[in-house]
Amino acid sequence: MRILLVEDDPDLAGFVQKGLREECYAVDCAREGEEGLLMAGTTPYDLIILDVMLPRLDGFTVCRRLRAAGNKTPILLLTARGT
Repeated sequence: MRILLVEDDPDLAGFVQKGLREECYAVDCAREGEEGLLMAGTTPYDLIILDVMLPRLDGFTVCRRLRAAGNKTPILLLTARGT
């Protein structure tokens, strides 16, 4: 299974990436929304883990654009927001 992780916090991204790789998943990582959008549009993924609060292009916008382009890959949205 190939997963795209879109997370701007390098410590959190490293932690999540390490855990997923230990479970034998192939993980690619993008650090901002625009990069994640590009990667999701050019590489087939089985899952996208998407941070909501990203620089330049937030996770909600990335998700909307992927769906508008017909990308049906399952997306898990992560957030540290309380509401």
